[in-house]
Amino acid sequence: MDIGIPKEVRAREHRVALAPAGVKALTQSGARVWVESRAGDEAGFSDGDFQSAGGTTVYSRREVFGRSELVLGMHAPERDEYDLLHAGQSVLAFWGLAAARAEDLHALLASGITAVGVEIIEDARGNAPVLTAMSEIAGQLALTIGSGLLLNEFGGKGVLLGGAPGVPPASFVIIGAGTLGRAAARSALGTGAHVILLDRSVEHLRYACEHLGKAVPTMLATRPNIEKALSFADLVLFAAATHGERAPLLMTRDMLKVMKPRSVIMDLSIDMGGCCETSRPTVFPHATYEVDGILHFCVPNLPSAAARSATLALTNALLPYLLEIVKKGVVSALRDNAELRRGAYIVEGGVCKESLARLLNVPLRQPGCGEG
Repeated sequence: MDIGIPKEVRAREHRVALAPAGVKALTQSGARVWVESRAGDEAGFSDGDFQSAGGTTVYSRREVFGRSELVLGMHAPERDEYDLLHAGQSVLAFWGLAAARAEDLHALLASGITAVGVEIIEDARGNAPVLTAMSEIAGQLALTIGSGLLLNEFGGKGVLLGGAPGVPPASFVIIGAGTLGRAAARSALGTGAHVILLDRSVEHLRYACEHLGKAVPTMLATRPNIEKALSFADLVLFAAATHGERAPLLMTRDMLKVMKPRSVIMDLSIDMGGCCETSRPTVFPHATYEVDGILHFCVPNLPSAAARSATLALTNALLPYLLEIVKKGVVSALRDNAELRRGAYIVEGGVCKESLARLLNVPLRQPGCGEG
């Protein structure tokens, strides 16, 4: 099997889809891996590292796509790159097609490719191993960056997250008790911050309590409770999302009025559309903007800020699926592996996600792909 790894072109994306150790495992299993020159530079992996692992360096994005049966990317090709795709090809990437425009989806279907969203690969218990790996990193980064945004020099109100002797800590409200939210809460507890966790599911809150203990108060994420939490929050993290669907809208613009001036909102659900009406994607170094006196931070690819660690974590999560694909081929691996199959948006030009089929008013392709 020919596998291609292109250099990422999206602004401020520093990760690469697979580390050299992953390339070595694939080549030892019989695959040929084509890596675009300098694809790993910003994550600390040189062309020589990939060559030593058995990969072959190529010198254009078009060549990577042209040579490959399977393309591995952090981000899926943009709409104006669909001409690089060819029928029968497969692309594993963070597609996020639940938030895509219908016209782009129709164009993608016409290409005849297989599109697997690594963000929605899911096991029988509802765990998403690839998304979990990135969410764990994003949760830790949320604390690091959020604590900085509270400082005067970064636009905040001048509050120290963990407080000081005789000085109360900041209130850190986290909405979404998934992996990202729990990771942020766990990191924040170590600083002494006052952490409050909300979620729409009591089961999720119960699970969070089991892992975080009673040091973190929990609330059901109803509108009254969200407004109550916003009224005393210094830092708010939105980390609510449903696999393969648009993020729920949990905060309207009028709700900003209940917040204290110069408080901070971090909407890390922005990858899937965002949880706040006032959220829009941002990139470093201009990662923040202000609406009605509230500082907003909405960087979609936050784990990219820790590119080497994120690339290694992504490789660990993806490699078992990739080895099965090399052994069986993409379509057979999708048929045999229910976890991988749940990540399939499109297989050979046919829609495999019920939500996309409804959006496009097209038949759902069955069997062999889809929800699993």
